[in-house]
Amino acid sequence: MDTADQMMSVGTFRVLKSPLGFIRLLEWLFAIFAFATCGGYSGQLRVSVDCINKTDSNLSIGVNFAYPFRLYQTYFDVPLCYGKTRERLFLIGDYSSSAEFFVTVAVFAFLYSLLATVVYIFFQNKYRENNRGPLIDFIVTVIFSFMWLVSSSAWAKGLSDVKMATDPDEVLLLISACKVQANKCKSVHGPIWSGLNTSVVFGFLNFVLWAGNIWFVFKETGWHKSSQRYLSDSSEKRPSGFTQQPYNQGSSEQGNLNQSGGFSTQGDLGQQVTYGQVYDYATHGSTSLANQM
Repeated sequence: MDTADQMMSVGTFRVLKSPLGFIRLLEWLFAIFAFATCGGYSGQLRVSVDCINKTDSNLSIGVNFAYPFRLYQTYFDVPLCYGKTRERLFLIGDYSSSAEFFVTVAVFAFLYSLLATVVYIFFQNKYRENNRGPLIDFIVTVIFSFMWLVSSSAWAKGLSDVKMATDPDEVLLLISACKVQANKCKSVHGPIWSGLNTSVVFGFLNFVLWAGNIWFVFKETGWHKSSQRYLSDSSEKRPSGFTQQPYNQGSSEQGNLNQSGGFSTQGDLGQQVTYGQVYDYATHGSTSLANQM
């Protein structure tokens, strides 16, 4: 019970307030929207075929299609406008590769975001241990950012092709009865694309989230910390400028009386001059020279 209480304490969820945890939570949520709007889509279009013989007409022909958009497997029956005979037609195109790729990336991103959030909350110490967790997290984040960009771009192109293949005006061109000018064919309504358009938007939003989260994950790695340490060390070891020793003016101007009554000064060059010695030499030297003469 103590472990459960500790895990459910409010303090363990503080990481969700940081950019790293909060963006992971958004990635988890946006991934759900991405694969739900695409993988759960089903659409319908309707056309009408008004034959010369009204009894052969069909004014509401429904064509249903859904994820993964293998349209070549979608069929519908239309009148031939002579007798009660019908023909079975199929839509054109297979766009399952881009749709399934997009949904697969979204599902794996959802699972990884959920796993990363759990690790952030309950296993923060193990995550930072030996710097292995942040490095793996950084590499996976970069990979998912690239995969979101590729899958969203591919699905945007695939959705454009699906819209063209399921355009009611394009479907009418497949019906043989509509090639006869006496028969009147028209589209009743087309598919609603708001759900699939939303899936593309969430795909690129996920790319923005994952790409933006690269920086916050990088800050947790040892690479960022080592670079910060290098910058701090280089700033502390800047070369110092030349320092000139001040001229010791006081030592050259202020004299000291020695025991013989002389006055001595000391300069910067370390040479000492005793004026008392000079005085004695001058006095005694001149006296002895006078006696010799």
